[in-house]
Amino acid sequence: MTQAAPVPVLDLSTCDKEPIRTPGSIQPHGFLLTLAPDLTVLQASANVAAWSGTAADAAIGRPLADVIGTAAAQRLAPELAADRGPHPYYLGTVATANGRHFDVLAHRWDGVTIAEFEAVDRAEPADFRNLYPLIGDFLLKVNSAGSIESLAQLACQHVRSVTGFGRVLVYRFDADGHGHVMAEARDERYHSYLGQHFPASDIPVQARELYKLSRIRLIQDATYTPAPLVPALNPVTGRPNDLSFAALRSVSPVHLQYMRNMNTLASMSVSLMVKGRLWGLISCHNEDAAPVAFEKRTACEQLGQILALCIESREDAAELQFRLEVRRTMVSMLAGLTQGSDFIENLANVFPDLLRFARAAGAAIVVDDRVLTYGDTPEQDDIVALVDWLTLHDHGDVFHTDKLSALYPPAERFARNASGLLAMPISRIHKHYLLWFRPEWVHTIEWAGNPHAKEPAAGAPTQLSPRTSFAAWRETIHGTSLPWHGGEIELALEFRTALLGIALERAEQMAELAEELGRANKELEAFSYSVSHDLRAPLRHIVGFADLLLESAGSEDAQQRQRFLKNIKEAARLAGKLVDDLLSFSQMGRASLRPTTVDMNDLVASCIDKLALETRGRNIEWDIGPLPTIWADPTFVHLAVFNLLSNAVKFTGQRDPAVIRVHAEDHPHETVFHVADNGAGFNMEYVHKLFGVFQRLHRMEDFAGTGIGLANVRRIVERHDGRVWARSVQGEGATFSFALPKQNQY
Repeated sequence: MTQAAPVPVLDLSTCDKEPIRTPGSIQPHGFLLTLAPDLTVLQASANVAAWSGTAADAAIGRPLADVIGTAAAQRLAPELAADRGPHPYYLGTVATANGRHFDVLAHRWDGVTIAEFEAVDRAEPADFRNLYPLIGDFLLKVNSAGSIESLAQLACQHVRSVTGFGRVLVYRFDADGHGHVMAEARDERYHSYLGQHFPASDIPVQARELYKLSRIRLIQDATYTPAPLVPALNPVTGRPNDLSFAALRSVSPVHLQYMRNMNTLASMSVSLMVKGRLWGLISCHNEDAAPVAFEKRTACEQLGQILALCIESREDAAELQFRLEVRRTMVSMLAGLTQGSDFIENLANVFPDLLRFARAAGAAIVVDDRVLTYGDTPEQDDIVALVDWLTLHDHGDVFHTDKLSALYPPAERFARNASGLLAMPISRIHKHYLLWFRPEWVHTIEWAGNPHAKEPAAGAPTQLSPRTSFAAWRETIHGTSLPWHGGEIELALEFRTALLGIALERAEQMAELAEELGRANKELEAFSYSVSHDLRAPLRHIVGFADLLLESAGSEDAQQRQRFLKNIKEAARLAGKLVDDLLSFSQMGRASLRPTTVDMNDLVASCIDKLALETRGRNIEWDIGPLPTIWADPTFVHLAVFNLLSNAVKFTGQRDPAVIRVHAEDHPHETVFHVADNGAGFNMEYVHKLFGVFQRLHRMEDFAGTGIGLANVRRIVERHDGRVWARSVQGEGATFSFALPKQNQY
């Protein structure tokens, strides 16, 4: 008994691996030849005999003229000699030796010239005169279209008027590859797909890639029988021919079955490429077989390119506006983050802006075990557990999802207010996170047929039919939020960088404050020691002489009592002077600067006049050079200069004459003043102690003073963002210098 031949099976599970670029055959409404550079025929489609009268086997190895006729070959030869790349170009309309007419397309690819001959009823070349009115009318109406949907609707109407197809759709792909029909023009007899979705599985990944390369594809009759190439392998490469750009390329049998299931016998697709990605398609359907001449296909392709440019322009404008609004919110937040000293509290204070920034319903700040929330958020324990999961899995600088429960199953418990999550760490060391939550977005998708159930046709193998029903099928989606916009993700990264910058600046400020506090503590220790030491001496004198005064109460020696009282008075005066100087030093750090224009010539003259009592009877030569005008606080600078001149007078007490010189130097960014004398000088080994509080480089018995004057000078100059220093040769004199910046920055 003879067994029946097995039914051929098309396994849809391998659709993505199907060799759609190398089908080894063409659609039979024309024929195809591959040619060598000398126009010798290398391959021919098996149907060439039906169109030209020459069998495929007989055509191999013969000149092109032997297959299509001498006149036609001579007409095409100059055009075929040009290498114009992989995209087919129109060579003209020719008549073969048997009187049939063909539009000829050619392109160079896969090591050969591929010449395609599409049968036409006319003898004249393709007429492109209708192209301009079509494109011109579309362009006139573009500006009046207020949205991408209305632009797509215009394109559908124009393409249908050109092709005569019963239904023309424009649909765009979403992030998951599903297609959404956003515009439609149709004959009233045709079923409407407007607003419906087509699953991503309808167009496999490799088909999408081919749509990017070849921007237009026509199938005249879904019931066609493919015409194979003879020989099957490309003689140049030894592999099946890559027909990616061929207009006659045969398509997948699975797709042909898909078309028949959809009651569509003719279809045409035009790719909409926006910024290098497949944004969507113009898809044309007809219930009957329908040829579309090359010039009409060209018109549709051009219109598709213009539509894609318009879409890109509209999307760019909307994207720019969106980013400007988000950035404006971000700038407002960053301004608020610099107001207070507590960085986390500052973040909490801008919670409303945080929600606007990410279009979220809730936000949370997690700092170790501390959780601050705002708006509609999960419970704190759930947030802590979520942060633990984020920390454990290290999702990078920014984590985002609109289906949190799919990645983190415990999130099903709080899907209502946190189906979507945008999260980012705000510390590189500690478990500090900023989180935004989006609530569940329960919505219904209307599919063109159930995408989850591919029912086979009656009596057909299960694998044969991609989809037998295109009736509307509704699906309610749970557990997802509105998707995060690409601009939100990018600006969130930018916001994180700014946050880390603020945090780093705060850390630097704290480190600087800590360093300054350390210096202040050391200074306070020295200060406390010196105060106790320096105050102890006059107080001891007061107590001692008071005791002596009491002991001599019965004495008649008035002169002795007078001497005791004088010593007590002098010790009290010294203690009072010490307290006054301490108060002055303290005020240097607290009082506000009131800068103005200061004539240093007048200021130095005033200081010298004030020293008149101390210099009376002394032989002092004052050498005062021309001094500039500066911008500073006159009271503070007067005190600093007076202290320096007073020191010069004091330490030249044993010189006759004493020479005190004051002069200035002008530099690009600062003015430098020098006060030099020929006095006792000091040992440069101890210069680092010179400007400290209660630091003396001479014995108090030799040169009286509290040791606070130079400390005041340093504090005054540094309050003006200046610097102070000293040079000396012991026994020969000293020079004290200070520099004040020229910029008005006080």
